[in-house]
Parts: sequence; C-alpha cells; structure tokens
Amino acid sequence: MSEKERTKMKKTAILSRLMPYLLKHKFLLGLCVLLTIGGNLLGLAGPYFSGFAIDAVELGEGYVDLSEVWYYAGLMAVVYLLSAGLSLLLSRLMIVVSRRVVNRMRQDVFDKLTMLPVGYFDTHQTGDILSRISYDIDTINTSLSNDLVQVFASSVTVIGSLVMMLAISPLLVLVFAVTVPLSIFLTKKLTGFTRPLFRKRSAKLGELNGFVEEMISGQKTLRAYGQEENTIAKMEEKNSDTAEAYYKADYYGSTVGPSVNFVNNLSLSLVSFFGAVLYLKGAISIGNISTFVLYSRRFSGPINEIANIIGELQSAFSAAERVFRLLDELPEPDDIEGAKELNGADGVVELEDVHFGYSSDKEVIHGLSLGVKKGELVAVVGPTGAGKTTIVNLLMRFYDPQSGRLLLDNNDIRELTRRSLRLNYSMVLQDTWLFNGTVYENIAYGNETAGKEDVERVCRVCGIHDYIMTLPEGYDTVLEDDGSNISKGQKQLMTIARAMLPEASLLILDEATSNVDTRTEMQIQKAMRTLMKDKTCFVIAHRLSTVRGADVILVVRDGEIVEKGTHEGLMSGETFYRQLYEAQFA
Repeated sequence: MSEKERTKMKKTAILSRLMPYLLKHKFLLGLCVLLTIGGNLLGLAGPYFSGFAIDAVELGEGYVDLSEVWYYAGLMAVVYLLSAGLSLLLSRLMIVVSRRVVNRMRQDVFDKLTMLPVGYFDTHQTGDILSRISYDIDTINTSLSNDLVQVFASSVTVIGSLVMMLAISPLLVLVFAVTVPLSIFLTKKLTGFTRPLFRKRSAKLGELNGFVEEMISGQKTLRAYGQEENTIAKMEEKNSDTAEAYYKADYYGSTVGPSVNFVNNLSLSLVSFFGAVLYLKGAISIGNISTFVLYSRRFSGPINEIANIIGELQSAFSAAERVFRLLDELPEPDDIEGAKELNGADGVVELEDVHFGYSSDKEVIHGLSLGVKKGELVAVVGPTGAGKTTIVNLLMRFYDPQSGRLLLDNNDIRELTRRSLRLNYSMVLQDTWLFNGTVYENIAYGNETAGKEDVERVCRVCGIHDYIMTLPEGYDTVLEDDGSNISKGQKQLMTIARAMLPEASLLILDEATSNVDTRTEMQIQKAMRTLMKDKTCFVIAHRLSTVRGADVILVVRDGEIVEKGTHEGLMSGETFYRQLYEAQFA
C-alpha cells in the first residue's frame, strides 16, 4: 500500500472516529444542516435578483424602470439580511455542538488515562499527555466550530451556484471544466506535501510541553546545580525546533489558498471574455452576464475558502490522530472472569519463583521466592537498580510477572480483582502527592468514611497534629499547588498519616521516611510499630537506620534475594548487608 493510500485511509478513519461524537447531537446537527442550506440558498437568490435589476435598464434607449430596480434591489436586501441571520444562528449552534463534543472527548481522554497501566506513564512525558488533553483537543474544537461549518456551507454554495450557472448558460460553465480540475490538482498536491508537516508540528509541541513541565517541576534542583544556562540552551534548541516545525507547516500550508485563488481569478477572466463574445452574438443578456459573474464568484470563492482552511484541517487531523492514538492505548487488562473480591485480608504474602522484566529482553527479577507471615514488618534493602521498587509494583499488580506466582492469603493475586487487592494495601511513596484541598481532605483521601476524630488520631500518632494546629485554619487550611505552602517533611508525614487511616491489612512504604530528619524518623518507626500491630508492612529503604527493627530484612541484589534475616543476624557475619550498612555509617 502506498503512502498516499495509507494517508487517505488514516484520514477516513479519523473522520469515522469523530462522527460518533457528532451524531450524539443529531437534532442540533440536523438543525445546523437546515440552517446551512437555507442561509446559502437565500444568499444565492441575491445574484438572481441582481440580473433582473440590471435588465430593467434598456440599453440604447436611455429608459430605466426605477420601480422595478427598487423592487429587485429590495428583494436582494431582504434575502441577504435573512441569510446573514441564519448564518449567525448557525455559528452559535455549531459553537454549542463543538463545545459538547470537545467536553465529551476530553472526558473520554481523562477516563482513559485512569484505566491505562502504570507502564504507560513510565514511558510517556507528562507534558506530552497534557498537550493532548488541552492543545490537541482545543485544535479539534476550533476545526469543528469554524472549519467544518465553512466546508459544509461552501459545498452548498458551490452546488447551488453551479445549478444556477447551468440554467443561465451551459456554454460558459465549460470554463470551469478546465479551472476546477486544475484547482483540485493543486490542492491535492500541496496538501499531500503539508500533511506530514502538521503532524510533525503537533509532535514537536508535545515534546516542548514535556520539557517545560519537567524543568518547572525541577526548578530547585536546576538552580542548585547551576544548570540555568544549560537548560536555557536546551530550551532554545527545542523551542527553535518547534518554531521551525510551525513555520514550515504554516509557510507551505499558506501556499494552498493563493494558488487556488489564482486559478479562480483566471476563471473569472475567462468568463468575462467568453460572456462578452456570447453577448455580441445575442446569446445572452447583460443582466445574465452580470448574474453569471456573481455566481461564478460564489462558485469559485468557496473553493478558495476551502483551500485556505486546508492547513487548519490538516492541523486538526494531526491533533485528532494524537488524541485517538491515546484513546486506542490498551487499558490495564480486565480482571479474569470470575475474579474474587478480597476484603479484610489477613496479610500472608508469598512469592513463588517470580521472573519479571519491564521489557522482554531485560529481566530484573530472577526467580524470586519469599514468604511473609501475617503482621511481619519486612524491610527490602539493596543497591539502586536491585529491584526493590519492582517488588512493590508486583505486589500491587501495577505489573504482572512473566512467570511465577504472587499469593495473598493463599490466593493467586491474578485471580483477585485489582481494586479489592489494592484496597487491602496502604501505600506511601518517596514522591509525596497532595492535591489542592484542605489538610483534612488530603489525609482522609483514602477513607471517605473517616471523621475528624479519626484523622486527628492518626496525625497524633505520626506526631504531626501539633504542627497542623499551628496552621492558620488548622485542619481546614487549604494546601496549594501540591502542598507548596508547607515543608517537604511535613508533606511526607501527612501522606504517612493518610496511609494509616484506611482499614488495610498491608502497608507499603517506599522510601517513605527519606524526607524527614532522624528524630522524626524514629518517631514514625515507633508509631508504625504501634499502629501496624497484626498488619503486614513492607518497607523499601536506602537508609538502613530505618530498618533495624524489622522482623525480616530482605537483601536484594540483581533481582534476587541474596540474604535474609534480622539486623543483628545479618550484621554478625561477613554479609553484603553489613557492607551496605558500614558504607553508610563509615
């Protein structure tokens, strides 16, 4: 299949994907169609009455029937006024339709994002995803509310004008047998060249947005390492690439309109010349020539307008392609048929010969086996890249292993619903996440039934209650912009309090104490031991001082558990754990 055929199929596929969104508003669309036809037919009546007004002048005799002229001029004014009114109503209706379509599409994209596997977000920039849900959908909105109406209205005008010209003089219409194919040829040739440019433009904008989002979120690190100039240079390069992509798309896209406009003006010249010849032979009246010229402008003008918006349509198709590509991403696999709901798990965890890799050619977990009893505090330690966080991803079923089994209370977790599995865990990550809302709302996020007393209880256990009470509104203080108005350590304590609140049987702490000082760290460990009694807790840690009280310490190296035991037991011999510990406290 040629590139041209593939492009045509892709465009047809995009249109077929857009149609269901439009057809949800059949009544409004039908009304828009009627308004378009009515408005354009009224507009086409103007030139018809113009010819009668001109023929009211008897050439060579100096006689003008002013009453007839005024009559047809008045009719022209009325039909043009009605046409303008219908066009205005049409524009308003299409704005309503496009707003509803875009609202539905944006909701579908967001809903899709909530169903995608975690791996998708590991491999796609946040800025690029935001670009699709904002810029790309806005581009589609502009095309639906303006370009789509214009194309349909122009089509009605072209057909109506052609019919009227055929009624006046079929011979003069032969002029367009030459100019219209030439216009179509030029349009197809130029749009075939510009289409990839608009696709590249959308992709470059997504890359730029991703870079800007990363740099803004990493401002402190950027400044701490004195990377301002280096970052500015990178930004200049990416900005230049994006600007160049925009320039090429717009530059070459802008050639379509003038090229077609030249052909249309050529057709007007030919109509004027051959019309004069026919008049001299008595085959047509001056009024009919005037009417034909006006219709020829009505005929060729919309073709020119369509050509002028081809660039915008190309941009809209490229944007829609990116949006639908996201919508076509495979969601997290469905639960197997008959999957069980697990509520109130005891917390017995087993891994049996688990093999896993994020890609098929690179395995990071090699035959991992372990058993965790109910209520145990399990620490997972090891060097960077050993597979510690990967174990968490497998426990929560963010990823499934290539082989082997993970069991919770003797249930293969693949036979459980993901939702019920995850609700049996509370989780605290190194990267804190707080949303724009009150302190109370943030801490109670994982437990909708929690009351003020429950929230205060876990905050007291975490040692953050007194700090919260010093805030302007206490628990009703609004946290702004991911909690930018409080310290990083306090944010981490709040997320730990949030994880304590649900009635979950298992807790995962992935570097959860990395942002607090040693005193707070000891306080949290003590609180955890009290609060997590009879619950299973996994602690992923680099700072080995946080895991000395663990019931079991698993030392992971190159995806395998190389050592297992208590802190005292592992420190008593020449172990890899002892090397790690002494390296930290040398």
